[in-house]
Amino acid sequence: MSRDGGGPGGPEDVGTAQLDLLVLARRAVVHTVDGPVERPAVVGVRDGRVVLLHDGHGTDPTVAPGGDLTHLPELTDLPTAARVVELGEDEVLLPGLVDSHVHVNEPGRTHWEGFATATRAAAAGGTTTLVDMPLNSVPPTTTVANLRAKQDAAQGQAWVDVAFWGGAVPENLADLAPLHEAGVLGFKSFLVPSGVPEFGHLDEAALREVLVRVAALDATLVVHAEDPDVLDGAPGAGGRRYADFLASRPDAAEVVAIERLLRLAAEAGARVHVLHLSSAAALPALAAARAAGQPVTVETCPHYLVLAADDVPDGATTFKCCPPIRDAANADALWRALADGVVDCVVSDHSPSTEADKRLDTGDFGAAWGGISSLQLLLPLVWTEARARGFTLADVVRWACLGPARVAGLATKGRLVVGAPADLVVLAPDEPFVVDPDALHHRNPITAYAGRTLNGTVRSTWLAGAEIDLAAEPRGRLLTRGDA
Repeated sequence: MSRDGGGPGGPEDVGTAQLDLLVLARRAVVHTVDGPVERPAVVGVRDGRVVLLHDGHGTDPTVAPGGDLTHLPELTDLPTAARVVELGEDEVLLPGLVDSHVHVNEPGRTHWEGFATATRAAAAGGTTTLVDMPLNSVPPTTTVANLRAKQDAAQGQAWVDVAFWGGAVPENLADLAPLHEAGVLGFKSFLVPSGVPEFGHLDEAALREVLVRVAALDATLVVHAEDPDVLDGAPGAGGRRYADFLASRPDAAEVVAIERLLRLAAEAGARVHVLHLSSAAALPALAAARAAGQPVTVETCPHYLVLAADDVPDGATTFKCCPPIRDAANADALWRALADGVVDCVVSDHSPSTEADKRLDTGDFGAAWGGISSLQLLLPLVWTEARARGFTLADVVRWACLGPARVAGLATKGRLVVGAPADLVVLAPDEPFVVDPDALHHRNPITAYAGRTLNGTVRSTWLAGAEIDLAAEPRGRLLTRGDA
């Protein structure tokens, strides 16, 4: 940043009070009626929210008209501000990322991951809001009491804003309405065993009942969609060969489960979200449902977009996740689905574990914990591959900021617009770096991306208009449904 100091004098159109922050950006991805657009911008912040946005265009009623901002150092007549930050020529201002799929695991399995470490990683990578998944902690978020235990564990430890999904398991149908009232953003369920004994999966009858109850609450059910019968009929997963593990989680497992989910959700009138779509073979069913007006959204993850099965060495269990990383043609199809709007968003599915649980010593894919830790790397991973495929930073904001915020029901998050929280990221999109596990902040810095060169260095992350300082005290809020 080339300038950081007191603000210049001049007239204000946002009231008489001085702004807390004024950001001058030659490049910024702002929100318009047509979605994210890259433009020069001047952003004013007061009390943690964007109150002024000049981007040189007056077509959007939420954006104040201004002049050509290409030569930002020559701007005059700006409102006064306690702090003025001028971004460098190599920097772009983005809204903070929203990661709606993160497994924090605290309390109970904090040795895998905790709120302090996970949210530090998020802040370092440009994510300003994350939504915690209800399982892998003990207790899971399946009752109001368990939600309170998780909120108590997170209190005072969050470097970014944190919200919570509730869980829908066979035993807690009566708890769904109280959890909804207590502020969870929606409910997660598994259609196959989850990998932990305290979070059971739903058979077809239980799924039907959960969908009816979720529809009555006008809530969203987010679903790990694989079919247990297909998995039971597939080859075993044990051993060091990745090809054997891939064969144990075939495309058909996702296709059958997603088709069933769509059918039952349509019968119940329920809103559903398909988690971590891996198989492009399920895209036709999803596209048809969306074309018919069914309220279904879809996410995928960086590992399905950036990696391919041929990239995975035998015994390299850092690459194990469920559903699995498939071939390069499958990744190509997922990128097309993002471009076409069949897939709404890209989130990390950060699912960490210890080195022992990853079975790094034996390389046994059958025994290893399934999960890839990428919370801190989400933005550069997506941007590196997106740019190589001809996409823009506005596309990345659509997929990694706006899309997850919409899925989670966080209406003002993930966008740079007047009235939104001033959650900001300063990115140097052309600056490369090599992934060093020692520079990662999550508790067990195991990564499938070690040694990989990525583009896009996060220079700073701002929460509610204040730069996050990892040497200071955490300032993240614990959000409930309706907060933003």
